[in-house]
Order: sequence, then C-alpha cells, then structure tokens
Amino acid sequence: MYNQPAYAPPTPVGRTLTMDDVVMKGFIVLGTLLASAGVAWIMKVGMGVAVVAVIAAFILGLVITFKQSTNPALILAYAVLEGVALGAISRVFETYVSSGIVLQAIVGTMMAVLGVLAVYALNIFRPTPKFTKFVIGAAIAAVGLILVNLIVGIWVDGGLGLRDGGPLAIAFSVGMILLGMFFLLLDFDEINHAVQAGAPERTSWLLVFGLMLSIVWIYLEVLRLLSYFSGDD
Repeated sequence: MYNQPAYAPPTPVGRTLTMDDVVMKGFIVLGTLLASAGVAWIMKVGMGVAVVAVIAAFILGLVITFKQSTNPALILAYAVLEGVALGAISRVFETYVSSGIVLQAIVGTMMAVLGVLAVYALNIFRPTPKFTKFVIGAAIAAVGLILVNLIVGIWVDGGLGLRDGGPLAIAFSVGMILLGMFFLLLDFDEINHAVQAGAPERTSWLLVFGLMLSIVWIYLEVLRLLSYFSGDD
C-alpha cells in the first residue's frame, strides 16, 4: 500500500460545460419558446388561457429558481408556458394597438441582446460584485413599484402613472428595459464563469433559463414602450 499515491483526484462525473453546450441549449429552449408562441398566435389563444399560462409559468419558474433545477423537462415546460402567454399577449398588441408592433418589438429586443453581447464580448464592461448588488436591488425596487402601482390603481385611475402611457410611464419602461439589459449582462458573465470553472454540462439548462427570463423581460418592456407611441390605450 506504500506504493500508492498520497492523493488521487476525484474522477469527474460526466462532461464539463462548454460554450457550445450553452449555445445548443439556447437554440433548443428559445426555439421551443418561439414555436409555442407561434402556435398560440395562429390558434388565437385567448387572454384567459394566457393568464393561466402566466400563473403556471410563475410557479414553475419559482421551483426551478429555488431548487436550481437543471431538469430539461421543467425548463422546456416553462418555455412552452411562457411562449403561450407571449403569443397571446403579442396578438392582442398587434390587433388592438398597432399592426407591425410585434415585429418592431422583436427587432428592438434583438438589437438590445446583440448590443449587450457586444459590450461583454469586447470587454467594454464586466459586472462587478457592487454592480450585481445594484441590479438586484433595482429589480426588487421595480417589482415593488409595480405592485404598489397595481394596488393604488384599484382606487385611483392609472395608479401611480407607471403604466398609463404618460411621460412617467415612458421613463419607467425605458428604465425597465435597461434593467433587463443589465440582467442580460449578468447572465453572460455567469455563463462565462461557469465555463471557465468547469461546471457540469447539465448546468447549461439553468444558465439558458436565466437568459430566457432576461430576453422575455426586455421583449415585453419594448412592446409596452412601443405601444405608448402607437396606440391610444
């Protein structure tokens, strides 16, 4: 036994994460999201179904987030639910607000994503721990404001004015889009660090889940911002 090495490194379980894994899973998850949104659009899914899909997606999203689940079935199920909701919501905006607004929102979202990716890839800015705390704090504050706006809206028409199409609403939507882009920057940084750290390959599902949340956030806010300039309501 004295001829055995003093220390033997543990045998790795499965493959380690690569950037190709993230890209491939990204195409799968975002493709599922777009496909379900397209089906919901074509089938003219009503807002009642969309509300149910949003609630189910919210609950499933909490499960994935708090359990840090890398189960592909859960994440793809979330993408389907989110896609159904997005398809129904997008059709409402396209029908009742302005024809072509959905395409404009998609293009705007793509430009935002590519812009953030360029900023990160060119090393123009990299998130710091202080920046991360600021983004999380800003997100909590934004959610709090939205909830207060909804509650006040029960008694006061338009609530605090965060979503009524006025100057304050426009400024708030711009701020929410920027916040979504900040989260996207954090997502890219987390992906990069996970690859460098040799995280398990299954981690790619959870990383892409976070990426999807940020992109959907940006899309909905761009859609809402465009509606302030395109419609009356």
